[in-house]
Amino acid sequence: MAPSPVRFRLGLGAALAASVLAAPASAAPEKAAIFGVELFDPGVVGGRKARPDEVRRLGLVTDELRRALGDSVEPVDVAPQAAEIAKQAPLYKCDGCAAAIAKTLGAELAVSGYVEKGSNQIFNLTVTIAEAGTGKVIRGGRVVIRADTDDTWAHAMRWVVKNRLLAEPLPNRS
Repeated sequence: MAPSPVRFRLGLGAALAASVLAAPASAAPEKAAIFGVELFDPGVVGGRKARPDEVRRLGLVTDELRRALGDSVEPVDVAPQAAEIAKQAPLYKCDGCAAAIAKTLGAELAVSGYVEKGSNQIFNLTVTIAEAGTGKVIRGGRVVIRADTDDTWAHAMRWVVKNRLLAEPLPNRS
């Protein structure tokens, strides 16, 4: 004999309530070392130091990156490793050293990025997220910036985070 509709609904409701109560609480966001965005100018052999306006914009997009990732990760202070960061810089060329530095800071993730100057008005913004323990890149994104203004640089960072880095939850992380 089939259960009555009322008993079935009550049983289903109790089962759902039990499964919700038994589910583990949402895990705290993983700790991430978010490194400063760097400048890569391939037109200059051996690289060059960023100009003051570029330094300001690199700081602006780094701050934008931290804000945009703020709900998804818990940023750790990278200042205690400032000397090592300076020694290894640029991080986009150091073959995974950002992950090792992140690990020493107690972070599970290393977030780094760079702006590649193509011309005076065209730039490529690249950002990657790697596991600190292995150095394996788990997410990355790139966008072209077609104007050299604060607004276009900030918009580009927000776009790459939203549409490439966090378009779906990070692997094994919800």
